Amino acid sequence: MADSPAPRVLRIAIPSPLRRLFDYLPQGAPPPGGWSPGLRVRVEFGRRQVVGVIVDCRDDSDLPLAKLKPIQACLDKAPLPGDWLWLCRFTSRYYQHALGDTLAHAMPVLLRQGRPLEARVRERWQVALNGDPARLGRAPRQAELLEMLRQHPQGLTTHVIQAQSFTRDQLKALEAKGLVSCHEETLTGPTPDDGQGLLASPALALNDEQAKALNQLHQGLDRFHPCLLHGVTGSGKTEVYLQLIEAVVAKKRQALVLIPEIGLTPQTLGRFRQRFRVPVVALHSGLTDHERLDAWEAAASGRAPIIIGTRSAIFTPMARPGLIIVDEEHDGSFKQQDGLRYHARDLAVVRAKRHGIPLLLGSATPSLESLHRARTGDYAHLRLTRRATRHAPARLELVDLKGRPRRGGLIPPVIDAIKATLDAGHQVLVFINRRGFAPTLACHACGWMAECDHCDARMTWHRQPPMLACHHCDRRRVIPDACPDCGSADLRPLGSGTERTEESLAETFAETPVHRIDRDSTRAKDALEKMLTEVRRGEPAILVGTQMLAKGHHLPHVTLVVVVNADAGLYASDFRALEHSAQLLEQVAGRAGRAAHPGRVLVQTMHPDDPSLRLLAERGYDALAESLLEERRIAALPPLRFMALVRLEGPREDALTALAREIAGELREQVRSLALDLDCLGPVPAPMERRQNRYHLQIALMAERRSQLHPALEWLAHRLEAWPEARRIRWSIDVDPQTLS
Repeated sequence: MADSPAPRVLRIAIPSPLRRLFDYLPQGAPPPGGWSPGLRVRVEFGRRQVVGVIVDCRDDSDLPLAKLKPIQACLDKAPLPGDWLWLCRFTSRYYQHALGDTLAHAMPVLLRQGRPLEARVRERWQVALNGDPARLGRAPRQAELLEMLRQHPQGLTTHVIQAQSFTRDQLKALEAKGLVSCHEETLTGPTPDDGQGLLASPALALNDEQAKALNQLHQGLDRFHPCLLHGVTGSGKTEVYLQLIEAVVAKKRQALVLIPEIGLTPQTLGRFRQRFRVPVVALHSGLTDHERLDAWEAAASGRAPIIIGTRSAIFTPMARPGLIIVDEEHDGSFKQQDGLRYHARDLAVVRAKRHGIPLLLGSATPSLESLHRARTGDYAHLRLTRRATRHAPARLELVDLKGRPRRGGLIPPVIDAIKATLDAGHQVLVFINRRGFAPTLACHACGWMAECDHCDARMTWHRQPPMLACHHCDRRRVIPDACPDCGSADLRPLGSGTERTEESLAETFAETPVHRIDRDSTRAKDALEKMLTEVRRGEPAILVGTQMLAKGHHLPHVTLVVVVNADAGLYASDFRALEHSAQLLEQVAGRAGRAAHPGRVLVQTMHPDDPSLRLLAERGYDALAESLLEERRIAALPPLRFMALVRLEGPREDALTALAREIAGELREQVRSLALDLDCLGPVPAPMERRQNRYHLQIALMAERRSQLHPALEWLAHRLEAWPEARRIRWSIDVDPQTLS
């Protein structure tokens, strides 16, 4: 059979916000497999050189061939994986984002810069089996080195050997005498094939519910089988994950595990590496560029059977995909909130279906989207209602804040409960989802409050270092000596943040360590893990933290959880606020009583009689979720309908409003002309209308079917790109938004 003719035109995706491909001419010898989609090429784009990806190969172009530039170089011998390219193209279409920018987001930085997709290797030295010690001669340092290697039958790497003050020349001398041998290995290491099995430590015994769930999961290992593992906190979901992964890896296939936060990575990695004797690689923002490329290559080549990562790891290619797990699937961290606004959980569904492999979504507080799909039969619904320990999950106890004095945000009965817990030798977690010393600074004389000049928000008072900071635009200001309005020096903090609560507890319980865990206190590398390691020693301690502490951490010595203020999400304008607040409360409550002693959860609130809060406290998250789903059905809101937000922002309110109205008018005309069954609402101001000194408006589109939504979004994206007036503003399209802010 004759080879197919070489294409005359390469259609290339360039990393830019433009929603189009660019035509170039092939140049030089083609790669071994010929020109094909997925190859990276270096091209001239304007006045700069960029790395693009071939998406299509054609014989013609819309432009005359004489006007096309040739590529400068082909960077790959073989294309990037086809399934990876397919996922990127789907993501670009579904989220209405430029393909070139999507591809750049989905690959490691070094690949974007043109580095080859190759595994880095290191040397490992071992004592030679047939070496003759008599050949050593009188070389005392070589003798010491040889003895050190004898004590390590698996060998040592060059880096480790040199760290013991030995030199490469000494290694080479021993090799020349036939006493040691050297071989190269990839940094991620090969999969052991020594007959000792996959497990480094035995699996734990399962209770009846876990065993039933695992048995049902095993039945769907060879097909697309989406399951919601709905288990209370501490019910042993991770053990189900581990035993399911064991079955997948035993079939020589790979498992991808998505977790919501980088802070959970060390804990999760440690548990997986203790269980398995195969390479387990991590992908998250805390890695160096080289480490991320190593892990990406190990997954793409199939050498790493288990991949653990945060949101962006959904784009990691796998040579032999066998399973995708999304832990804490409800978590908002899986949604990218700027740029390419994808949802990793939803892409996991798409990817698992594409590969024909099982998908497992795990949570104690599932999203309403996943619960709805379980109710309609799209997902299998697996329940774990009992904790692995003998203690039932702690119920929320509502504590009325009205009319009671507070110290660091805490009222006397709650402080007494903290004291009793510490006296019993246990630990306390105080949850306050607000960084800083106080939410704002106020004048006691005239009522002035420190507000951000660039946002419709108040500035937070920080004590370490002392400043006023806006958590929306990061604007900072020195703390004034007097009120700028009336000149009074009586400026007082209003409310409590983590710093103020920490300070108050440290004064009240001077003999007890108080650990503050928030974004400010954990900026240093490994700072969070070091604090948690100290806490896990089990000595009485108080943890003061934000939602970083609510997500998946196992704190076996915490028996009391205190929520400083539960009211923040009860009356917000976002229709998802109550769902997200309830999930957060249940998750943080789940940190209590996870080991030998029962737990207690005290929730301070100004509204103890709020029906939703009482339902959550008395009957739990599941009952509240059913109530919220019914409300969404009546109001025709997601997940009963599909939604997209068109976000518009500009420096002048009047000009932005006029343009937004014009855009909405044209959009409604297009909807009518295409006979689409969807609602177009707005424009309306965003919940925070002014942010970063720019005004923000939104247009909402809702439909009962995705097929009705996307033609309108595609038309709008191309219209806004070509509209000269729209170039004076910033705009974005958010498909399936998780927040209105």
